[in-house]
This record gives sequence, C-alpha cells and structure tokens, in this order.
Amino acid sequence: MPPPPITEEPDEEEWLVTYADAITLLMAFFVMLVSFSKIDLPMFEAVMAGISEEIGLGKDTAQSITQQTVTAIESAAFEMSMEQEIEVQKDDKGVVIEMGSKSFFKPGTAQITDVGLGVIGSWAGILTKDQFKYFFVEVEGHTDDDPINTEKFPSNWELSAARAGAVVRVMESENILPFQLKVVGLGSSHPKVPNRDFDGNPLKENQAKNRRIVVHLIQMVRKEKEELDQVLLDIRLAKEERLRIAEEEARQKAVQDALDATEPAPAPAPAQ
Repeated sequence: MPPPPITEEPDEEEWLVTYADAITLLMAFFVMLVSFSKIDLPMFEAVMAGISEEIGLGKDTAQSITQQTVTAIESAAFEMSMEQEIEVQKDDKGVVIEMGSKSFFKPGTAQITDVGLGVIGSWAGILTKDQFKYFFVEVEGHTDDDPINTEKFPSNWELSAARAGAVVRVMESENILPFQLKVVGLGSSHPKVPNRDFDGNPLKENQAKNRRIVVHLIQMVRKEKEELDQVLLDIRLAKEERLRIAEEEARQKAVQDALDATEPAPAPAPAQ
C-alpha cells in the first residue's frame, strides 16, 4: 500500500502580517502628525510668562503692588481732604478709582477744579515712580441721562469723553506716557444706579452718583512691561542725545567767540 500523500500544515501565523501592517500604518500616522506640528515659540513664551505671573512669587508681588497702590492713592486724596469724594477698590486687573464729577469738574463743563487738578496730579506723580509705573491708565467718563446740547457738547457723549480727556491730559503733563493712557467716553450708557424711578421721574441723588469719572489702573504683563521699559529707554537716549548736541554747539560757540576775541582789530585806513 502506498503511503498517504504529504500535506502541508496550515500556517497559523498569517495574522502577524496583518498586525505588522497595522503597526506600520500607525507609525506612519504619528510621523505625519509630528511633521505637521509646529511650535509657536513666541506664543509659548507668552503663555509661560502669564503662568509665572499668576503663581508663586509673581502673583504675591502683583497683589502687594496693587495694595500699595491703593494705599498711596487714598493717602494722596486724604492729604487734600478729598477722601470722601473718591472710592478706591481692587479688582482682578488692578485698581479702580471712582471720582465724583461734582468735586472734580465745574458744572456742565470739562474744566477740572483746582483741588481736582491737585489730586489727579498727585496720583500721576505716584504712577511715575518705579514701583508703581507698570500700569495702564484707562479713564472712563460717565454722565447722567439729562440731555445736554451746547455748542461745545452736543450730547452727553462729547461731555463724558471731554472730561475723561481732561484727566488724561493732566496725567500726561505729569509725565505718564501716552503709551499707558486711554480715554473712553460712555455718556449715560453705563449708569451706576438708576437715573429715574418707575414713573420716569429723575432721581437727583442717583443722577449725581452717575456723573463720575472711573480710572482703571490695569497691571501690565511681562511683555507690556518690556515695551514700556523700551519706550522709557528711547526717551532717555533721545534726551541725552539732545543734551549732547546742545553741549557741543555751546562748546563750538565758545571756541568761536574766543577766536573772534583774539583776532586783531583791522588797521585804520590811511588818511587821504
């Protein structure tokens, strides 16, 4: 009897081929993901700077400066007996100063009172000191809802913006940089309390509260601080260059004056 034919054993490892193909495809997929990714270094640095300012010593330092600023602002107002005319608070961005228009402006105008000029000027002096200089200063003007219609102020929009602008001009004159300043005129659009009762009658006390200036002192982040430092450096270098030019011109003039003084006088013309 002949032997039975030899048959091949079934290959039980064919699944490895499919598995290897799948692994290869996954590896190719992740290689593509990596090749498409791009790290935005400036954005990464900005995010890390923000994190560093919100945790640890950065946050503690910011809170300390905010509290010191509040104390300094209140003390300046107290020295001029205006502590009852302002309200100073902290918020998540920095410091908020609220000033009543009655004590800081002449009625119906954007002209700051003498005592108001003194208080705002003293605040500006504080904000130019090294420990308090890293703030943006956003000044909001607010009015009540009584309409105004004059040649200078056709509406409350113009009056509120002009009053905020007047505050900013005082601060700029006290060496706060335009880079830090912002003016917002809100008219009667953001009342602190209702201007009128349910019957539409004016609430005079509430209207007086709504006529106000709100100053937001917004703390700068690291990038903004660096920009301010660069502006200050440019100003200092420009000032030094102007001084150098002036000194050089003065020196040259002194030399020329000395030369003129040593030149012999012209001989008199011979008599005819």
